[in-house]
Amino acid sequence: MPLTRWPLPALLSWGAAWLLFMQLQRLGVSPISALLAAAFLGAALAFFHSARWRRLMVALGFPLSMLLTGGAAAWPAWAWLLPLALLLLAYPRRSWGDAPLFPTPRHALQALSELLPLAAGERVLDAGCGLGHGLRELRRSYPQAHLHGIEWSPLLARLAGWLCPWAQIERGDMWAQSWQPFGLVYVFQRPESMARVWSKARAEMRPGASLVSLDFEIEGQVAQACLELGGRHRVWVYRLPGPAR
Repeated sequence: MPLTRWPLPALLSWGAAWLLFMQLQRLGVSPISALLAAAFLGAALAFFHSARWRRLMVALGFPLSMLLTGGAAAWPAWAWLLPLALLLLAYPRRSWGDAPLFPTPRHALQALSELLPLAAGERVLDAGCGLGHGLRELRRSYPQAHLHGIEWSPLLARLAGWLCPWAQIERGDMWAQSWQPFGLVYVFQRPESMARVWSKARAEMRPGASLVSLDFEIEGQVAQACLELGGRHRVWVYRLPGPAR
């Protein structure tokens, strides 16, 4: 696996900060000085990432893990790895190339049904549904639709099924599942994966179906609409070539 495959760079950055902190402690450097040096290293490594959310995750990784373990002096030295184990459980290695767990903001899709009315019973997919935030927003817009979600993480898929019992949620690979049955597919991915999203939609979705992306547009494609939500959020709407049927 390339060393640039996310979130491996974040894990390596957090590990480097912890190694520096522990080494400085062994050399007799005061805890405060060691803490500041390790935090500075984490912040410096964050600037190697172009995406703002990645910079934030890298920069805050060491301070947050220190905060989690700072009040537990009786824990063994390896105890700080427990949050990492939980991260790996929720975010399996195979999904490292996909988007991280960022929820769809409340009411982000509230204007979608006016722009894209769907027939009652139409099937709608949240591809990479996480904990179901996108599904809940889709339900507000399309209460008569049959909502489906797919999520690679077993933990997140199970939690989403519990939180969204009215949706059909499957643990699986969004890239392997066919999008052909769906009249609308919603994604909240990463900029670098949008070309792959469009390629899959063109290959599998029926003419006239809709692809909806939160925040990230498809380079080189003309959107049917772009809904401004205020702040940095936008909803990009694309229609597959050909008449709806």
